[in-house]
Amino acid sequence: MTNNGRIDPITLEVVRHKLDGIANEMEMTLLKSSFSPIVKEGLDASAGLFTPDGTTLAQACAIPVHLATLIPAIAKVRETYPPETMQEGDVYVLNDPYCGGTHLPDFAIIVPVFHRGRIVALSATMTHHQDVGGATPGSIPTNATEIFQEGIRVPPLKLREAGRMNDTLVKMLRQNVRIPDMFMGDLHAQIAACTVGARRIGELAERHGSNEMTAIFGELLDRSEQLTREALKRLPQGTFHYVDYLDNDGIELDKRIRIEVTLTIENGNILFDFTGSSPQVQGPLNCVPSGVQAAAFYAIRALTDSSIPTNGGCFRPVRLKLPEGSVINPNDPAPVNARGSTIKRVASCCIGALAQALPDRIPAGSASQLLVMAFGGKRADGSRFVVGDLVAGGSGGAKGQDGVDVIETDATNCMNLPAEALEMDSPIRMNRVACRRDSGGAGEYR
Repeated sequence: MTNNGRIDPITLEVVRHKLDGIANEMEMTLLKSSFSPIVKEGLDASAGLFTPDGTTLAQACAIPVHLATLIPAIAKVRETYPPETMQEGDVYVLNDPYCGGTHLPDFAIIVPVFHRGRIVALSATMTHHQDVGGATPGSIPTNATEIFQEGIRVPPLKLREAGRMNDTLVKMLRQNVRIPDMFMGDLHAQIAACTVGARRIGELAERHGSNEMTAIFGELLDRSEQLTREALKRLPQGTFHYVDYLDNDGIELDKRIRIEVTLTIENGNILFDFTGSSPQVQGPLNCVPSGVQAAAFYAIRALTDSSIPTNGGCFRPVRLKLPEGSVINPNDPAPVNARGSTIKRVASCCIGALAQALPDRIPAGSASQLLVMAFGGKRADGSRFVVGDLVAGGSGGAKGQDGVDVIETDATNCMNLPAEALEMDSPIRMNRVACRRDSGGAGEYR
């Protein structure tokens, strides 16, 4: 800090980039240490840093859905285990969508970061695990009608307490998944990534002191909030409306699912009102509020200035209205394993609501779909395998240019598995990998 108590702007910028670097180092640790192909090759995992009160501090270049759903996950952990009860060496875990999670394969790992006995940050990761039990290998049964069919549910629990693993919980987790060694390998990779984040934040605190570092965190959040509000003020003000549909829920095949959003921008604030969306459905395309929040936060970053540092300050202007008992705010125990399709459609609706006001800036709607294929069974030696592949659509065309083929859009950011990786990890042979010709709209520039 300077003599008058203000934070030196150069120090502020250096620390901001350092935090981004730490988050990306966590992400690389996570990807390089994991066991499952869906993480090593599909990149279906994310990492981030948070303030002690659970506000996003820095995000890795990863998956927007994960990075935003970590926010309610951390809030639930803090509610269950108040910070004053946390100890060095603690590790918290959860995956239950009705307790802050998103869907059961996505496990959150959260580690409190201490400096000289004081919590100065939280280090967190989220990984899509290849299998977490349930009715089908891969834990994404398309015919699920309640969450109990989708896998093991874990509320906020201590996986490790003061450095000592909870062996009882580990045994229970291993007993309820089809590929326990791979599951635990990915879980330990998450802990390793969080440990890297904790170590680097500790080094930062040693250099600047915890008080100055906390002040820097607060200033970074306030600046992103101010810049986001200014960007919102530059957008067309008023109320905008958009409706789109999912084909069906996998159970009632002739019943479309309505996603409706009314977006209001006023004086640096933005409200996403989903009144009018379909009631919760029988099949697994329901989406808990954490996923809708992730889609809205993604839309904010897409609609405002990309040079604004992404942190919790960007999200302060956002409010959500989610009708209870709807497809975007279902009641427990509604199934939710296919919520990715709904999140992507919600995100495209949020952006599409402004398309009529910003036609030169906002492209046509994307495929808004991510096909997850899960395979499982036994090898010739009797050992079990579970492997998944991700098949993407494409993005919509923009003014003067075509859309992009075979790319993740609308709040997801994974990769398909190379044929070689899939064949190496399972007794499956891939005969052909190719783009389906003319599967999208022709467009003026096709």
